[in-house]
Formats: sequence, C-alpha cells, structure tokens
Amino acid sequence: MQPGLVARIELLVAEEDTAVVARTGDVSVLSTPRVIALVEETAVAAVAGRLDEGETTVSMRVQLDHLTPAAVGDTVTAGAKLEKVEGRRLIFSVSVTDARGLVAAGKITRVIVDRARFLDRS
Repeated sequence: MQPGLVARIELLVAEEDTAVVARTGDVSVLSTPRVIALVEETAVAAVAGRLDEGETTVSMRVQLDHLTPAAVGDTVTAGAKLEKVEGRRLIFSVSVTDARGLVAAGKITRVIVDRARFLDRS
C-alpha cells in the first residue's frame, strides 16, 4: 500500500441526505453525517483492490470541518487521497466540493484488519 491512491465519488443531494432526515437539524441541506459517510466511502474506494485477501479497513478517526451547506438538487464531489501509511494505519485527506467551492475538508484514519479476526471480536 503506497501513498498517492485517490478516488472521487459524486452525489446528487436528495431529501434523504438532509439534516432533517438525519434528525441532526431542521434545514433541508446536506447533513454532516451524510458528508462523513460520503468521504468514508471515498476513502474505501481509494484502496479498493489493494488489500490482501481476507483484509478490510475500518474507520478509526474522522476529523472533518463541514464549512458550507449544499442544497437538495446540488451535486457534490467527494475526494480522498491516501497521504500516509503508518503500519496498518492509512491516513487520507478528504474533501467535498460543489459548484461554488469547498463544502467540507479533513482527514480520515482507517486501519487494515483481518476481517475474520475483527468479526470474532464483535
């Protein structure tokens, strides 16, 4: 696993992506939980096909600034770049943009785990 791996995912913001539906606010704009899920999905996509058989990654840390709203009907694009590999820890820079500019930015740390052993702990 080498730094530099990237992925991008687009999302057309729908009513089910809003703070109202997530119950995290009373405005129909892209919710912070949905932004987090989107950048997590993008980080997973960046390393898809690069893990050994039986391995997966799990989230360990999310640091995110949600800076501006995105309305229902807007298209947002999430990007993730693997910046650093520290043993089993994968550190990504992530961002979400729309036609007006930056919506959110931050870092995600995911850890490579053996899927079977991880599931045995649950």
